[in-house]
Amino acid sequence: MSNLKSHKMEKQNLKSSLLKKISWLILFSIAMGYLESAVVVYLRAIYYPDGFAFPLTPIDSTIAITEFFREVATLVMLVGIGILTGKSSAQRLGFFLLSFAIWDIFYYIFLYIILSWPTSLLTWDILFLIPIPWIGPVITPIIVSILMIIFSYSLVYFNKKLKRLDWIIFILGSLIVITSWVFDFLNFSTKKAANGVWTLTSKHGLFESPVQYIPNSFNWYIFMVGIFLIALAVFTYYVRNYKIYKNGN
Repeated sequence: MSNLKSHKMEKQNLKSSLLKKISWLILFSIAMGYLESAVVVYLRAIYYPDGFAFPLTPIDSTIAITEFFREVATLVMLVGIGILTGKSSAQRLGFFLLSFAIWDIFYYIFLYIILSWPTSLLTWDILFLIPIPWIGPVITPIIVSILMIIFSYSLVYFNKKLKRLDWIIFILGSLIVITSWVFDFLNFSTKKAANGVWTLTSKHGLFESPVQYIPNSFNWYIFMVGIFLIALAVFTYYVRNYKIYKNGN
């Protein structure tokens, strides 16, 4: 009886410790979301005093490079919090995904509170600059973030490694989603922009072109194929490990 009671107390303590970690991780991610939105508020005050809109205002190469590496630093911080918080590779990945998703969602929440932007979930936005600009409707990263939260729950709860097929489907789906975000801008840059695609070594500024970029269309087909594959990876991981968990209890 004493061993059983001790085991239950140990399990309860582990659960309490995990909930405490998750609570602090969520708080950390919300704070990061605010910092991210604050940077955007400053940049828009400089480059878009009348409000953000396409075509995009050219950004000085020094500021563009600084922004590029700020995003790299953000990723390092998110990866770092995942590694420091998780006790296994599955938990580390789960905590990274959770932190990334919460950060991204609250970034838009704070922008809406401060700037009353975006005006709708279909508003176009610059999502990322690594390795080239990602551009798409606001709702698209939010959809991805929701999937990340679901996946993170499964990873942390079951604490089981992804199988090779899980990784292949998940990574392939992620790459397809990223393709949907860069497709239109890449097509414009290679065909119409005199300066071509902006890189860190470019001498010209970001979005500096005689023919300024205005989003033409978003390839929802490519995006949904990627989302389907990510969702498939999440679903198969959950179902497989839920069966193992159920049989073990």
